[in-house]
This record gives sequence, C-alpha cells and structure tokens, in this order.
Amino acid sequence: MAVPKILRADVCLRACIVCALLVLIPALGLRAQDAQGAGAVAPSAATDPPAAPHDATPAPVNDSSPAPPAPAPKATKPPVASPSTAAQAKPSLADFAWLVGRWQGAWGPRVAQQVWMPAKGGVMLGMFQTVDNGDTLVLELFALVEKPDGINLYIRHFTPTLEPWETSKATMLKLVGATPKGIEFDNPLNGQPKRQIIRRADADTYVSRAEIMPGKGDPQVVEITYRRQKDATAAKH
Repeated sequence: MAVPKILRADVCLRACIVCALLVLIPALGLRAQDAQGAGAVAPSAATDPPAAPHDATPAPVNDSSPAPPAPAPKATKPPVASPSTAAQAKPSLADFAWLVGRWQGAWGPRVAQQVWMPAKGGVMLGMFQTVDNGDTLVLELFALVEKPDGINLYIRHFTPTLEPWETSKATMLKLVGATPKGIEFDNPLNGQPKRQIIRRADADTYVSRAEIMPGKGDPQVVEITYRRQKDATAAKH
C-alpha cells in the first residue's frame, strides 16, 4: 500500500527529533555532573574567602582613641616583726647560773667571801661573810627571786649571832639590766644599797659594786673583785 508523502515527511521529522533528543540528553547530564563536582571542590568567592597564610601579619588598625590607663599597683603592708624577733628574751634565773660556786675577794684589809647555790623553786640563794683580822664583821643572806614581772634581789644583814640589822622588811632591788657581761639592780624603795652592779670579767672573775646613799653624809661605794675558789675536796682528787 502506498504511503502518502505528507505522512512520510511527518514520520521523518519525528524520527529526526527523537535522534536529536537522544544526543542532547546525555550531553546535558554530563555537564550537570561536572558542574556539581566543580561546586564541591572550588569555594565560592561570595561565601568562602581564601584562608590567609599562617605567617600573615594582620593589617594595622588606625584607632585614635586613647589607651586605657594601666592599673595602679596594689598597696602592700610592711612586714610586721613577730614578738619572738621584736623583743629580747626575758631574763630568767638560768642567766645567773654562772654565779654558782664559792668566791673570795679582798675589801681593803678585810676578806670577803660569797657562796651561791643553784636555783631551786624559783629562788637562787646566796650567802656573804666579811672577816677583819680574824673577826666576822657581818653576815649577809640574799636571794634572787623570779617573779612574773621580773627578778628581784632581796638582802638581809646579820651579826655573827644572827641578829638582824634591818628592823623592817628585807631590802629589795629590782633587776633593770642583764647581759652575759653584766647585771644591774636598782632599789626603788628603802634600805641599802641603792644600786648593785655585777660585772663579769671572765669565767672565774667578777666585780661587785654596791652604791650606798645614806640620808646623811656622802655616798659610799663598796667594790670588791671576787675570784672563784676551787673545792678543796675536788682539788685533792
């Protein structure tokens, strides 16, 4: 059967269109894939600017505003000395331990001797005797007493038969100074002496100075140099 020419032309046109579509569709698909791949790798200039290298120096900022003032240093308190370094140690009877023993000295033609005993029960006891041409002139009993407010020296004088010279209380002197080289007492009340000073020359020698100020007459000073006497029993051994 013969086909009309118009129909054959229409069939040929449709066949050409189909062939063109078969060629264009794969090409368009490849371009779309290339566009997606390129978008995943290459950054967008509008959204992702390239990163600066690590050693890049930032551009200076021109800021005309004044810099804030530096904070003021904190005030520090001066160190406070502790009581153990600010004040000297309080004297105690242990500072007088070097006096323990028997001592003898010369007071003009007279012989003077002292005996100091170790401190016990807060008291350090001492005895004194003056002999002139074989006769005892005076005996003396004295005690160093340690109290909360300091150390006091108490003195009483006796005759050879132990009759007291003082009719009132014992003479009391207060410790006003003590160093390894010297001891000083003052009498703020009554009785004699008014001042007693002990100066240590060396381990076996000291000078005792008593200042007597009577109500009438001139002041008197009794100064005796004492030397340590070794025990006779220990010397034999």
